[in-house]
Amino acid sequence: MLQIVFIRENQEKVIKALAKRNIDAKVTVDEVVQLDEKRRATQVELDNILSESNKLSKDIGDLMKGGEKSKAAILKEKTVLLKEKSKDLAEKADALAHELLEKLYTLPNLPADSVPVGKTPEENVTVFQEGAIPVLHEGAQPHWELVKKYDIIDFELGNKITGAGFPVYKGKGAKLQRALITYFLDKNTDAGYKEYQVPHLVNEASAYGTGQLPDKEGQMYHDATDNLYLIPTAEVPVTNLFRDVILNENELPVLATAYTPCFRREAGSYGAHVRGLNRLHQFDKVEIVRIEHPDKSYEALEGMVEHVKMILQELKLPYRILKLCGGDMGFTSALTYDFEVFSTAQDRWLEISSVSNFETFQANRLKLRFKDKDGKNQLAHTLNGSSLALPRVLAGILENYQTTEGILIPEVLRKYTGFDLID
Repeated sequence: MLQIVFIRENQEKVIKALAKRNIDAKVTVDEVVQLDEKRRATQVELDNILSESNKLSKDIGDLMKGGEKSKAAILKEKTVLLKEKSKDLAEKADALAHELLEKLYTLPNLPADSVPVGKTPEENVTVFQEGAIPVLHEGAQPHWELVKKYDIIDFELGNKITGAGFPVYKGKGAKLQRALITYFLDKNTDAGYKEYQVPHLVNEASAYGTGQLPDKEGQMYHDATDNLYLIPTAEVPVTNLFRDVILNENELPVLATAYTPCFRREAGSYGAHVRGLNRLHQFDKVEIVRIEHPDKSYEALEGMVEHVKMILQELKLPYRILKLCGGDMGFTSALTYDFEVFSTAQDRWLEISSVSNFETFQANRLKLRFKDKDGKNQLAHTLNGSSLALPRVLAGILENYQTTEGILIPEVLRKYTGFDLID
């Protein structure tokens, strides 16, 4: 969430920055500023009345001690009127504060200066590409055919149990999935990330804290009875570990990683481009989260990018990195890099990771702060990235490593799988 003080003091800058997202925010910014002015004026009036009421209470006490009960009675009548007025003003101030908060929730994060201008994914900028695209044998197949051939993932069985988008992993397919999870976690913990096991359901406050609400309400599975949400990513519970926390500056940075299943309704996603593992309602993902000093967060972002690059280099998958344009960035992000793996069998790029810096946007919602050297509380910067999301990584491995004898297992995974070929 954007800070109201920043908006108030930088109205034109906010409007111009959000225009990079193709959003005309002038009306909303004007409404936010006007609401804030009303809220502050109401609060000043309330504070003055409370101050006056406190003074009268002291005067009443002095008059009672002096035996001047009649004068004290007159002042008591004034305090009754002041209490009624203060009650009305407190209710008005609370209502204005709530209205202001709801309006602030509708404003996305400001793009960093380095974010490219653009409206669509086609305008994202490729900043790095590595790995030779393999030449497959004649008759090579996409992963949704391979998994049937080798009986390692069953989409129809998952559809019977739950519905479309909930696959069942079998035999070597399940072992390969588990191997990838363990490998990703090992790489993250070796890099200094502390591993957590976190709940797969979160409350409303947690969903608001990281920006899933109100932006992605329709994309999350919701249990109305207990008002809990199935997590769309481990980012939500892991980052919320630090909600309402004040860290000491010497505790920064905080590095965390977690494996969780992720649940997304993916409403409106249809067509061949979402076939098989390309788009699921339940999938596994290993996440990395960082809490950083504002002066070091962009250096940390580059470090996260290098970390994901190292994993893809070890998996020997051809990949590229895109810097997202303003129109394609997520609601909460200030700057995002997307990683894509090339699927030779599908002849297209598949997104497998997003690494983002949210600056203070999430921290402001979370009230996640650190105490600086002068003893002042400052908002931290939060970052997160997929390290990695499994479905499309698995699709890339199955398709790019297929041979006429079977599917080879990347060498780095063989100590985890216990086998080197799916046949």
